[in-house]
Amino acid sequence: MLRILADENIPLVREAFGQLGDVHLLPGRALSATTVRDADVLLVRSVTPVNAALLDGSRVRFVGTATIGTDHVDEDYLRRRGIRFAYAPGSNADSVADYVTAALIEVAARLHMTLRGRSLGVVGVGNVGSRVVRRALALGMSVLKNDPPLARVTSDPTYLPLDALMECDFVTLHVPLTRAGQDATYHLFDAGLLRQLKRGAVLINTARGAVVDNGALLAVLQSGHLAAAVLDVWENEPDIRAELLERVTIGTPHIAGYSLDGKVNGTVMLHRALCEFLGVRDEWRPEIHVAPPEDAVIELTAPAVATSSEPSADACLAAVATAVRHVYDIWRDDAALRCILNLPPHQRPQYFDRLRKEYPVRREFSRYTVCLRINVCPETAQVLEGLGFRVEVLRPVADADGPKMNDTEQG
Repeated sequence: MLRILADENIPLVREAFGQLGDVHLLPGRALSATTVRDADVLLVRSVTPVNAALLDGSRVRFVGTATIGTDHVDEDYLRRRGIRFAYAPGSNADSVADYVTAALIEVAARLHMTLRGRSLGVVGVGNVGSRVVRRALALGMSVLKNDPPLARVTSDPTYLPLDALMECDFVTLHVPLTRAGQDATYHLFDAGLLRQLKRGAVLINTARGAVVDNGALLAVLQSGHLAAAVLDVWENEPDIRAELLERVTIGTPHIAGYSLDGKVNGTVMLHRALCEFLGVRDEWRPEIHVAPPEDAVIELTAPAVATSSEPSADACLAAVATAVRHVYDIWRDDAALRCILNLPPHQRPQYFDRLRKEYPVRREFSRYTVCLRINVCPETAQVLEGLGFRVEVLRPVADADGPKMNDTEQG
């Protein structure tokens, strides 16, 4: 029987792959040349480097990573060995875009600013970056885009040089980690580029830790040049730099893409790829294992909505923020990571990994319906839909006893 070795953090991996072979689970950092040797199929996440050191002498003929990034995989080596490779591009793109939305809302609130009319620079406009662009536009932000590979392929003038984004109020990073070539991103944001950012700007990194020189970022934050930084990814994970965590406004343990929906999407994509490789029908369906959220309906009431006949834009933004916080409290993840500062240094890497392994269930905005009263700002439904929510507007129905709110109009 086919022997399938998988990272235990891949959701529903037994349910998905159990009909294809004998599934064995291990922590991702415990996958080694010894444990992998007798496997036919290897399924990993980003914590497992896949290279000659891991696979030489093994019988592995299919490798899948349930991630959108592949910087932990030596694809050239796999090609030379004739090992089929699959990954999950776009699987958790909505999850990361939801995270960035929450970060924008919370940092703006912390800095006592409104997002409407502010500028956002998006570096990397692929599966994730393109979704971030749509959400930012829905929030009323102006967006500048940078993506050199797409600029060359499309000749689209809306893709700007990186220098053109330096005056943005917010800059968010969504690029792969690459160390060679004309588009190398390793330490793309080094000391020089960080200093070019507008004074008072906010930097968000949910890509890979080493896209930003963490030492240089610490120095820039200490100098007060940036107003805030949001980091979900760190150099040298899981042994992250405590001094940097103390300085960032929001810090989380590489979980931006960790929605249940995004992780299950990754499992689905790897299962489909393995079935194709084996020449069998892909008949597994995850829906029977994933129930809708228990709190899937969000009813907005005062003070989240306005009570006047002409609701304000502030009320609109308050309603949007309430819906976002209902789904995802980013401060909870920040608080959990900051507990690492109370531990001795030698225990911190294990704690970082445990936060990821034991991450609570988080669902994506698209799994929720927001019920709005008719007296909310007319733009509220449009903004929420732009962020991915389903929307129902409650319409008043008059009867002998007075108006009632019982009719709905789906957005």
